Amino acid sequence: MPARWYTQPLSRRVGAWIGLPPAAFRECVMSRINRRQFVQTGAAVAVAAAAPKSVFGQAPTVMTPKSVKPLVVASANGNRFKNGGTQTAVEKAFAMITSGADVLDAVIAGVNIVELDPLDTSVGFGGLPNADGVVQLDSCCMHGPKKRAGGVAEIEGVKTPSLVGKAVADLTDHHLIVGQGAQEFARNLGFEVVPDLNTDTSRKAWLEWKRRTDPLHYLTPADRALEVKKISLAVMREFGFDPAHYYGTINCDGLSPKGEICGVTTTSGLAWKIPGRTGDSPILGAGLYLDNEVGAAGSTGRGEANLYNLCSYLIVENMRRGMHPKDAGLDALKRIQSNTIEKRLLNDRGLPNFSINFYILNAKGEHAGVGMYAATYAVCTENGAQTLPVEPLLQGRADQ
Repeated sequence: MPARWYTQPLSRRVGAWIGLPPAAFRECVMSRINRRQFVQTGAAVAVAAAAPKSVFGQAPTVMTPKSVKPLVVASANGNRFKNGGTQTAVEKAFAMITSGADVLDAVIAGVNIVELDPLDTSVGFGGLPNADGVVQLDSCCMHGPKKRAGGVAEIEGVKTPSLVGKAVADLTDHHLIVGQGAQEFARNLGFEVVPDLNTDTSRKAWLEWKRRTDPLHYLTPADRALEVKKISLAVMREFGFDPAHYYGTINCDGLSPKGEICGVTTTSGLAWKIPGRTGDSPILGAGLYLDNEVGAAGSTGRGEANLYNLCSYLIVENMRRGMHPKDAGLDALKRIQSNTIEKRLLNDRGLPNFSINFYILNAKGEHAGVGMYAATYAVCTENGAQTLPVEPLLQGRADQ
């Protein structure tokens, strides 16, 4: 070979050797390389697709469809009280949601009707007071899309604690403000603070309860708890109060056509409670919990049973795993039943002697009301507002 042969580019030398022009040889080589890279890349993608999810980590369940039918669910008093107006809580919330309002604004506007209605003795103005005759209110709220939450407990003098809870979520870095601090927080924001949230009816009922129970304050705790509850329910019946209002509360949760979920729970708490007692209503995971991709759950009834088991959180996590709202709620009730072992909390059948209900919706627009015993709950859809029976875990009544 001539010496200049070795100084030529490789493509020219090999191309000449096999009879191809240099340009044609380069195109042939690059074409083969590109096909080889394509085959290798495709194989890698196929292997990755076939690999178990545990290799990469499992993403949370996403249940939110692109579009759903709007829905509001609530405790039964959400479709009963109107505070002199024309709409119940669920009707108001549904109307606002379907008009494009923020879902949390809508459900809070709904429960404001009940908070302000003196005829409901379990919520807001006219709620049954604590053992000292003072109405102390609790509330919390959650905004699914914004991932915000806020609440107040033991707040006095403010008729709409749900709005104060929303202010905690919107204006602070906190989730819960209690007692005098909650009242001062509300006052500083311009909320009206009144000296007394009792009505004539709630005050008279408290005076009668006080007269009957005062001699019992030095019995053993177990005996006292039993006797005070009997007297409390007797006084409530004499004054025409719903016995369910011994525990009180309203929960309301909404779902917008865009799949936005928000909820609120508000209460005056256990009738004639120890001053400072806080139940489940203002506690995230108990009185209320939601995840915008999964659903929402809220509660009424014996708050201590719910607090011990954090049932609203449990219900949402059950739905995350694919359970229907009804099944998710019944599972939480079974846990409460299995954890209720103190004799004072059991009836003659050895079953829980208290009521507790859950109001549940998921991101697909399915809903359910479940209870330890028979009860009702409120729903509002495009077909209007309804009061429906809950799915009871146990037959009979709590006091049987």
